[in-house]
Amino acid sequence: MTVLLLDQVHLHLTNLKLLTMETILEPTLERAMTEKMTPLETIGYLAEMEWKNRVSSTISTRMRYAGFPIVKRNENFDFSFQPSIDATVVRDLSTLRFVQQAENVVFLGPPGVGKTHLAIGLGIAAIEAGFQVLFINASVLIERLKEAYRQDQLDRYLKKLVKPKVLIIDEIGYLPFDSQAAYCFFQLISRRYERTSTIFISNKSFGEWGEIF
Repeated sequence: MTVLLLDQVHLHLTNLKLLTMETILEPTLERAMTEKMTPLETIGYLAEMEWKNRVSSTISTRMRYAGFPIVKRNENFDFSFQPSIDATVVRDLSTLRFVQQAENVVFLGPPGVGKTHLAIGLGIAAIEAGFQVLFINASVLIERLKEAYRQDQLDRYLKKLVKPKVLIIDEIGYLPFDSQAAYCFFQLISRRYERTSTIFISNKSFGEWGEIF
């Protein structure tokens, strides 16, 4: 391959935004010659590397958008430490059927049992499956909803919150909701209902939720 032709291939790959292929083109061609790879094998390898890099880049972008406070995976969860948690239920949730069916998930229990770990683990699994996820603390969410309401921007902010396929709301009940907060929160849940999935995390039992709202 002449230098001119090689330069043209680099330019075409760059213009097509096939940046991984452009970066590894020459070492791949050298490897192809050494290992006697066929043209199809060479193209296949370049395409595979481009695809893998794009998937990795997309996941990284979605992880940043999600805003997880820490990275936790459910395959690393120690169920022996929390025998009260049904591993079968968690494994079923990890299939992400609840996301595909736009169902909600609620994690209840005292601090330290692993609720947030499990919720984040489901969120990461959803991202790796191609879904958009957002993690937010309930207090932060309520303040943003109320601020949007005061500025007559509630509808616009709600549309933004409806977009993530999975919304994880942590620490519900840490602070009670006033009437305005309850109204805004209801509007959010109403818009997401049966369209997208919401994961609720709370230290309060269902019987105590009346104190929150």
